[in-house]
Amino acid sequence: MDSLYLIQKKEDYCQEIGHLVSMMNYVRDRTKRTVDGLSIEQLDMVVEKDGNSIGALLLHMAAVEVYYQALTFEGRGLNKEEESKWLVALNLGEKARKEIRGYPLSYYLSILDDTREHSLTTFRELDQSWLFREIPFWQNKPSNHYFCWFHVIEDEIRHVGQIVRQKKRIV
Repeated sequence: MDSLYLIQKKEDYCQEIGHLVSMMNYVRDRTKRTVDGLSIEQLDMVVEKDGNSIGALLLHMAAVEVYYQALTFEGRGLNKEEESKWLVALNLGEKARKEIRGYPLSYYLSILDDTREHSLTTFRELDQSWLFREIPFWQNKPSNHYFCWFHVIEDEIRHVGQIVRQKKRIV
């Protein structure tokens, strides 16, 4: 991607959503470069007591995006089917350490790609006013869709930092 380091309008998106997509593209590229070549064993390893595996963190990134898709695109929380699929990865912790394991990197990357494609497809249909639409956030504090998607980016960046730290201990 020649424009990876440019935050700019993107074809098929309004200007502000193009800026958001630019940032999301950069962060996802960074995520993929960080985990490139990891084995199943490395993806499953938990290096700190009460920590999470790299695989669980990758699935968590997708789960966070799915949650914010439901919240901002459809104005709802996760439904029962989505909860059964995503709640373990969304919450992480002991259950995730037990259940999210044994998958190759391609499994996680495919889920991340599919989740992101849904976001990008939907973003193409939205205008800038959608970004600034206010909704209640954590503890019913005022927020808007733009902040929610900033949070998706921020969460992924934070977990990439954890992955970098873990890789130093396992590679």
